[in-house]
Amino acid sequence: MTERDESAPTVAVVGGGAVGVTAAHDLAARGADVSLFERGALAAESSGRAAGLLYDAYAEDVDAAVGARALERFRAFDRSLPGFSFTPCPYVIAVREGDPDADAVPAMVERMRDHDREVSVVDPDALGERFPALRTDDLAVAAVAEGAGWTDPPSYVRALGERAVSEGVAVETETAVALGPRTDGGREVRLRDPGADGDSAAETRAVDAVVVAAGARTRSLLADAGVSVPVVPYRVQALVARGTYDGPMAYDATADAYVRPHPDGLLAGDGTEPVPADPDGYRREADDWFREDVAAVLDERLARRGSADRADRDLDDARAWAGLCTATPDGDPLVGPVDPAEGDPTLFVAAGWQGHGFMRAPAVGEAVAEGVLASLAGVDFDSPDSPWIGAFDPTRFDGDEAFEIVEGMSLSNRTEER
Repeated sequence: MTERDESAPTVAVVGGGAVGVTAAHDLAARGADVSLFERGALAAESSGRAAGLLYDAYAEDVDAAVGARALERFRAFDRSLPGFSFTPCPYVIAVREGDPDADAVPAMVERMRDHDREVSVVDPDALGERFPALRTDDLAVAAVAEGAGWTDPPSYVRALGERAVSEGVAVETETAVALGPRTDGGREVRLRDPGADGDSAAETRAVDAVVVAAGARTRSLLADAGVSVPVVPYRVQALVARGTYDGPMAYDATADAYVRPHPDGLLAGDGTEPVPADPDGYRREADDWFREDVAAVLDERLARRGSADRADRDLDDARAWAGLCTATPDGDPLVGPVDPAEGDPTLFVAAGWQGHGFMRAPAVGEAVAEGVLASLAGVDFDSPDSPWIGAFDPTRFDGDEAFEIVEGMSLSNRTEER
């Protein structure tokens, strides 16, 4: 374990998912004295229920850069992080005949190619010849991103959590916290006493900075510190069906559903409910309507050679679940300082991933680590030397905005200029 430098900045990271663990690891690797607090186990919430699709096929400048850096790090971790693996796999975007978004796909792909992404428009017949596992005769257009892959999300969080401990991070699981007030030297973190009622604290820690990367609980945590952010949780669903699937990762944009290979067969989703969800009271089991919808999509999208190969043959006993994603008014995350008071920043947020949090985690966690340390060193957010991502500035919102939750994977989100 790395020895701690008494003069190093002290940082508390709240949230043991992919972004929080990455930020904690990267902060410690850069010399900070880091404590990571997680109310349950690492990867117990959204990261543990994520689908594990990884791609950099974005048309927008910032998304493309973040996606490319994330995949670069995922591949590096595949070579260097015990317990984690990245499986290369092409990613297909399929649009059915009659879908008005089909006409926008070639321009979208061209913008992706402008970012040096290896993406191409593919004739549906040619797509079917390359990937016999897919049915393509009902498609108007398709695109294939070559530089994609998939992984098991909990394995990333746990493996990097172990690496973080070796870097000196104090990982405290089963530890709920509340944010204390700003102090002359930074912030207070109050460890909640699990046996007490109300806001009583078992212990109070003084730190230079706090990073809140708590997913669906981000809004309530920051509210206790007097900060309002428009981060709203919503429910999504997925399942793993037994069988054999040797095709690519595929997103049926018309049906808003995806499929990818899985060691047990195939993983499919998405089952989005575009309404706010309670992180403490949402239904974690999949719904019957979701199973029926997925069965229909797989029956339509996967090639069949006979009754024994029906796409829905194993869905009755499929392992299915629900998890939470978080939305923002414009679909971009909030990453950066959120201090309500004047002075140097001490409170930071990283949340609002619109379903893309896990696949961005290596890049965003890195940006958080570099940004926090730069802010503590006196570098302004808007400075040319700042490592923060300007488009993700949390202060672009007032915090009390009302907005409609939109599925983050939707094709319209990929084709619109932002």
